[in-house]
Amino acid sequence: MLGILMHTLHSRTFYVFLTLLVRNRCMNIKKDNATAYWRENIKYVLVLLSIWFLVSFGAGIIFKEFLDQFQMGGFKLGFWFAQQGAIYVFVVLIFVYIYLMNRLDKKHGYDHDSKNNSL
Repeated sequence: MLGILMHTLHSRTFYVFLTLLVRNRCMNIKKDNATAYWRENIKYVLVLLSIWFLVSFGAGIIFKEFLDQFQMGGFKLGFWFAQQGAIYVFVVLIFVYIYLMNRLDKKHGYDHDSKNNSL
């Protein structure tokens, strides 16, 4: 009787140990997945903001003199970038960011169709 009780207790303890081990492993996988997701997200944001900075500040201010040699729509290109080009590029970058984030969400299982949407 004592042997059966010890075997049952030992089996139950082993079951609890395995359950905790599996849960811990799943939590580590989710944490690693979330970390990879945010690392890639920050990389996208930095690249897109760098492009926007180069277009708005670089083309509109720093390279203005060089770009003014060319014309676009009857205006000097440096002036055009300072007034409208940077805005157009910013709007395009918003759509690029949406595309990249949708792709990233699907890659890491955080898209709308996924059943596991928790970050």
